[in-house]
Amino acid sequence: MNNPDKPVGKVSVKIIIRTILFLALIIAVIFISAGRLDYWQGWAYVGLSILFLILSYLLLSSELIHERLKPENGVKNWNKIFQKVSVPIFIAILVISSLDGARFNWYPQVPFYVIIIGILGFITGQIIFLRAKQVNRYFSSVVHIQTDRGQTVCKDGPYRRVRHPGYLGSLIYSVATPLILGSFWGLIPVMISLALLIIRTQMEDKTLQNELEGYTEYTREVKYKILPGIW
Repeated sequence: MNNPDKPVGKVSVKIIIRTILFLALIIAVIFISAGRLDYWQGWAYVGLSILFLILSYLLLSSELIHERLKPENGVKNWNKIFQKVSVPIFIAILVISSLDGARFNWYPQVPFYVIIIGILGFITGQIIFLRAKQVNRYFSSVVHIQTDRGQTVCKDGPYRRVRHPGYLGSLIYSVATPLILGSFWGLIPVMISLALLIIRTQMEDKTLQNELEGYTEYTREVKYKILPGIW
């Protein structure tokens, strides 16, 4: 029996194709950089990525998936710049981490327990990210007010603690990625990514205060943008 809450037809095909291409990119970048296939940390990262892609498809509503596949109309110019920059930074994280963790083993080497911490951190970050998408039906990869869908402020789930829990999850699993791959040097591009994330969060929060009804009042209820008790 078909699940009416899940996407079907052309949307499902788009999701499958995008997922396969994304996974193919990850696998190619990691193992070409590693220079070998017996790189268990690389397979651990790929396996976790597959797991959360599957969970996203199973747990997210078709409405949200449709929205994320729509053409990006009304997106701020600064948001487009962040999108273009984020992809090469993500690739750089995988390349540097795999070169270090599998091919060259640059000093200092990552202890096994740190790799385990990385795995647990990645899982934690992805769960927070997934939960943010679950409770916020207006969750989007770009900053634009969805007036066509009557967007309102989400105050449920992790949004009760921070205003941008999706970015909190992203921060955690981004830091965890090089650790899973056995590299401290991979944290260098991660730090660049996190600096951009902070700037983007600030600009997005300002946009929401200016353009989304009720968001300014929400900022008085929830004081912190990403890190509870800190910022």
